[in-house]
Amino acid sequence: MNIYVVYDSEAGHTEVLAKAVAEGAKAVEGANVQLRHVNEAKVRELVDMDALIWGCPGHFGTISAGLKAWIDKLGYMWAKGQLVGKIGAAFCTTATVHGGIEMTLWNLLTPMLHNGMILVGLPGNVPENALYGSYYGVGITCPVEFSTDAPMNMPSESDLALGRALGKRVAEVTKKFVS
Repeated sequence: MNIYVVYDSEAGHTEVLAKAVAEGAKAVEGANVQLRHVNEAKVRELVDMDALIWGCPGHFGTISAGLKAWIDKLGYMWAKGQLVGKIGAAFCTTATVHGGIEMTLWNLLTPMLHNGMILVGLPGNVPENALYGSYYGVGITCPVEFSTDAPMNMPSESDLALGRALGKRVAEVTKKFVS
């Protein structure tokens, strides 16, 4: 089964989470996972994919401009129904706890619904999601660094565990659909 993870990342926070998502998906037998930064991702490659997981930093409760521009290229695929029935999931990072995680995730999921995709989130019985997670995908907070000299506030191990759990769940669900 083919799984495509595409992400936008400006300071590296979302890239680290994207790698964890891809790692989780790769842990499922039979998963062929491709990880692409939005600048390298090609929408035409999606035709051969069984699942698509995309993510970005949240900007004021919505999608980053880079990923939004990429998603906007899906119009011809939408017109032909080429993503209908594919599995989809989303992830994001924000700078503050109330920085719009759920709104960003909803904004990431909406184009998937428009394309007829089957959405996968993280249910409450997934241990990594029980205390700090979202049913809409994975949204984590990486606080803003207050100076250019400060070390980067990268995703914690708990954050990365959520990413791996989402990737694994998407691969497991996809495997049921393509078998």
